[in-house]
This record gives sequence, C-alpha cells and structure tokens, in this order.
Amino acid sequence: MVAAVFHLPREADSAAPTAPVHAHAKAPAAAASAAPTRPVKAARAPRDFSGLWLRIVPPLLGFGLLLLVWELVAARSGGSFPGPAETWTQAVTVFADPFYSNGPNDQGVGWNVLASLQRVAVGFGLAALVGIPAGFAVGRSVFLARMFNPLISLLRPVSPLAWLPIGLLVFKGANPAAIWTIFICSIWPMVINTAVGVQRVPQDYMNVARVLDLSEWKILTRILFPAVLPYMLTGVRLAVGTAWLVIVAAEMLTGGVGIGFWVWDEWNNLNVKNIIIAIFVIGIVGLLLEMALVKLATAFTFEEVKS
Repeated sequence: MVAAVFHLPREADSAAPTAPVHAHAKAPAAAASAAPTRPVKAARAPRDFSGLWLRIVPPLLGFGLLLLVWELVAARSGGSFPGPAETWTQAVTVFADPFYSNGPNDQGVGWNVLASLQRVAVGFGLAALVGIPAGFAVGRSVFLARMFNPLISLLRPVSPLAWLPIGLLVFKGANPAAIWTIFICSIWPMVINTAVGVQRVPQDYMNVARVLDLSEWKILTRILFPAVLPYMLTGVRLAVGTAWLVIVAAEMLTGGVGIGFWVWDEWNNLNVKNIIIAIFVIGIVGLLLEMALVKLATAFTFEEVKS
C-alpha cells in the first residue's frame, strides 16, 4: 500500500518523530488548509465557424454556378462546345507533360506560359525603370507636370494593340514588338500613381527638410520614397495586370511561343477544349501575380494611428 506522508509543525518535529499517516487516514486541519488548491479551468468558449463558413461556401457556390452554366451551354450546342467533364479529361492529358517540345511550333503549355512571363518581365522591367523615376520627376516639378500631363492624358487611353504595328515597323521583329507593346502600356499606371504619391506627401515633411537643409538626394531617399512607396506599389500592381492582358493579345498576332500564340494555334486546329484550358491557365497565372503583388503592397502600407 502506498502511503502519503504529512509532517507536523516544526515544534512537534523537534520533540519526537511521528508515524506516517496512511492515505485512508484523515489529514489534520492545519495541513489541509496549507495544501495548495488546484486552479479551476475556465470553460472554453465555443468556436465560431461563421467566418470560415462565409469564406468557403460563397466561392464554392460561385464555381458551382459557373459549371452549371457551362454545362447548359455545352448541352445546347449539340456537341460543338465541350462540357466541364470533357475539358477536365483533356486538361489531365495536357498537364501530364506540360514541357514537351516537338519543334518551335509544337511545345507544351508550360513552355508557352514561361515564354509569355519572360516577355512580361522584360517589358514590365523596362517600364518600371523609366516610369517610376519619371513619376517622381513629374510629381516633384510643377513645370514637368504641366508639360507631360497632356501627353499622358492623350496616350494612355490608346488601345494596346494599336502600338503593335509601330513596334513591328521600328524593331523589325515579333518578339521586340511584343515587349514594346507591354512597355508602352505598362508605363502609364506607374507614372501616374508615383506622381500622385509624390504630390500627396504632407507639406510638413517638406518643411522639415527645408529647415534641416537636406539635399535633394536625401529628400528623395529619406522622405519621398518611404511616403510614396504604397502608391508606387499600387501602380506596379496595375501595370503587371495590364502587361499580362496585353501579352496574350499581342502573341495572337505575332506568333512564336507564348500562351497567346497557343490559344490562336489551337483555334486554327479547332481544338476548343485546349482553348478553354488556356483561358483557365491565363486566369490562374494572372490571379497569382495579383495576389503576390497585393501581399507586397500590404506589407509596405502603413495606416495612420488616430489618437
């Protein structure tokens, strides 16, 4: 039998040792009052799943509605338009080997997406190198703002494909013409948003810079750039979305390797299932680009704390 030992107070210990008290024996009142009490656990609040419910169910209903409409259209077409099940079977075949290559005009969807992303990266990078400094200059100088605002207002609404023949004429090649089209259509959001951000910098910041006699470089790096960064990232996000839209249309006309050319080539082969697959691929890639840039913009956006 296991025994639980309780010691008497210190005066009793000095007199004589005491016999152990067994577990079934009743403990002294003093020892019972001195023993630590177990803390009572608070009742756990029930979990609220309403937020999770609202995040999952509406998107599922939206996709379900899309599939239903798609199936109805396919049923009314008499077999000329593929339904969701047929397209899914074809997608499994397409993505089983997305990086095959049987020549320049017969490559997997993976190579076509990478080729389009490469063109977007080059055209967008050139637009950022020109557009962001131009936005700072236009926003900082009243003279430059009055000089370039009419030109921006005139050229910004021009359709992207209207710039493609100019690129073909000047650069004598389909690939540089596509990159030129991306560049000229991506530059405007970055110029406009950066200039607006510079113009909305609080005047108190500039007054402090004037009092401290800061150089133009320090004003740019210490004051303007941190304050304008959220506006600039918004322009970058809009420019990337525009570039991804433009490249698909440009590749349809220029040919070569790219997701736009793949769509046009499948249309020439009357392969509607691959066209639908390409539409989903274009949408998913655009969504991933948008989400990445939104995360980046959120990380550098600071809300003012109201006292």
